[in-house]
Amino acid sequence: MADLIEKLKEIGFNTYEAKVYVALLKKYPATGYEVAKLANIPQSRTYDTLKVLEEKNIVIANNDKPIVYTPIKPKQLTSNFQKKVDSAIKFLDKHLPNVKEDYNEPIITLSGKQNIQEKIIEVIQNAKREIYMEVWAQDFKLFEKELLAAYNRNVEIRIVGYDNLNSRFGMIFEHAFARDIEMSLGGRMIVIAADDSEGIIGKVSSLKNDVSDTSTIWTKNKGIVFIIKEFIVHDMYLIDVEENLVEQMKYIYGKGFKRLKDKVLGNNATYIIH
Repeated sequence: MADLIEKLKEIGFNTYEAKVYVALLKKYPATGYEVAKLANIPQSRTYDTLKVLEEKNIVIANNDKPIVYTPIKPKQLTSNFQKKVDSAIKFLDKHLPNVKEDYNEPIITLSGKQNIQEKIIEVIQNAKREIYMEVWAQDFKLFEKELLAAYNRNVEIRIVGYDNLNSRFGMIFEHAFARDIEMSLGGRMIVIAADDSEGIIGKVSSLKNDVSDTSTIWTKNKGIVFIIKEFIVHDMYLIDVEENLVEQMKYIYGKGFKRLKDKVLGNNATYIIH
């Protein structure tokens, strides 16, 4: 009997409601006094509970004196609750996904080279359509196996490579001044955007034993992923333009784009980003 009470409570009955309904199933029709005795609960609580169950259409009261109560059949009870639950689940299936429209994915800081490496591998493995990436040659070797596996499952791979990066697959845009940039930043940039839905941007410290660098972030925030991809795409544009108009670029902007960098970064820039 205790199991029946607990199961009724699981579908929304409180303890008194469950005891009263089970008591009525034992003997009906029954007066409130009889129900109180059968359910072993205070008579005052019995009448309150019967009124609630009547309002919920779980018991039926007649107009006799004294009033007697009859429970609905168990099959009717379970059928009514099943319909109610099914209706609630259908509503939730339809409307719960819409809640996320007002939710902004967080931006997570990654610390430690191992954690950064593992997260980049995870992003590569999750990719279904495309990967845009900026990476140094020595770091590329850490991800080459996963990138090749992605390429073999028809994920498009486009990489801005630093420090003479060579790859047997994908499209590579070779970025100049890798050593200068690494020295200026105190580390090697690593940037990846996958499927417009997941991205990482930051740097890996150049110091072998440095695990304190926490300047790398990971996110599924679509706005930030868009910016990360745009950063990579614009580098690719500039690299391709420079390769095809090398003499014109040198004439207009000087060796190493000095005049352009002075214009954008100022004459006293303390770092080089391109």
